[in-house]
Amino acid sequence: MAKAVSGIYISIPFCAQKCTYCNFRSDVYAQTLRDSYMQGLSHEISQHGVQTEFETLYLGGGSPSLLAPEEFSALNRSIPSVDWKEGTIEVAPGETTPERVKAWVALGLNRVSFGVQSFVPAVASAAGRKHNAQTVQSDISCLKAHGIHNISVDLIAGLAYQTPDTWQQSLQWIERLDIDHVSVYMLETGDNSRLGRELRQDGNRYGANHVPHEDQILELYLTALDQLLSLGFERYEVSNFARSGKRSLHNLKYWRMEPYIGFGSDAHSYDGQNRWSNVATAPEYTARFSSGESPRDSFETMNAKSQLEDRVITGLRTSDGVRLSQEQWNRIAPNVASLVERDWLLSKKLTLQLTGQGMLFADEAVAILLG
Repeated sequence: MAKAVSGIYISIPFCAQKCTYCNFRSDVYAQTLRDSYMQGLSHEISQHGVQTEFETLYLGGGSPSLLAPEEFSALNRSIPSVDWKEGTIEVAPGETTPERVKAWVALGLNRVSFGVQSFVPAVASAAGRKHNAQTVQSDISCLKAHGIHNISVDLIAGLAYQTPDTWQQSLQWIERLDIDHVSVYMLETGDNSRLGRELRQDGNRYGANHVPHEDQILELYLTALDQLLSLGFERYEVSNFARSGKRSLHNLKYWRMEPYIGFGSDAHSYDGQNRWSNVATAPEYTARFSSGESPRDSFETMNAKSQLEDRVITGLRTSDGVRLSQEQWNRIAPNVASLVERDWLLSKKLTLQLTGQGMLFADEAVAILLG
């Protein structure tokens, strides 16, 4: 019997269109590959023999929302029947229909994370999205009509053609829509994204020559921070804001290093001592199952050093900070003072917390702390 874990992540790496900034291992795949992938996914879940001692379920991608209701029904047969404390699905605007929402509810999903990124059509279009604010408004009305009220919206600061005015328009929609959770990310582009490659080549496709500079992106983020705090949201993680009682329970498992298991391509798992991951792409994943092989691609038993690094990297990003053992504290104590002097870090006994200023430079602070 498999060891019980407290959270399940399921990767659905399919998109209706590929966003220009996207660094994830998702793409627009043929229906035949999708059919094979979903069969493999059901097989992997069944083979693992998961039990019912779970709290959270998270369907990410990609856009899990583009799956047809019958595909969710097949998935439903593979997952244990659990009254999820939180069941989240990532949704692309325009993919919400009454039939799909009913299928989500049947799976026990009770929370939706909308990948809006911008409510302004010109900005959304340049990023590869096809929605407008009214699309999102209509989708949210559909969700609430079917009993899903726990709703989050993602925004990205720094998209092509984004200005203080267009950013303000998106922030105003947050207030109008009466939602309880917002994620605000500063644009990060890597070589896996079309926009990232274009920026590195000083090109102008995908609006690359209209992407704000880093200092402008920071100003957009700070504007969002001020306005969200004024609306009653609390920043409980560098990029995440929630009203009271509406923090993402599943994502907190990652940041607190609680156990979770991932199924599907590029899915990661952690049981408290070991971490492992599956092959990165949907074609690789389906090929493994076609040949009768395991989809697992890596496995690591964590030592004291890697446990400390992961605990600091994840936990320090949260407003709660990270509490260390005495042994872990001794390893990084020499690096704490310089961050306290910069006003980036608060130190009390064995607990470390980033200050508001420190959260703006979280990655650099963690690098200094770990030496």
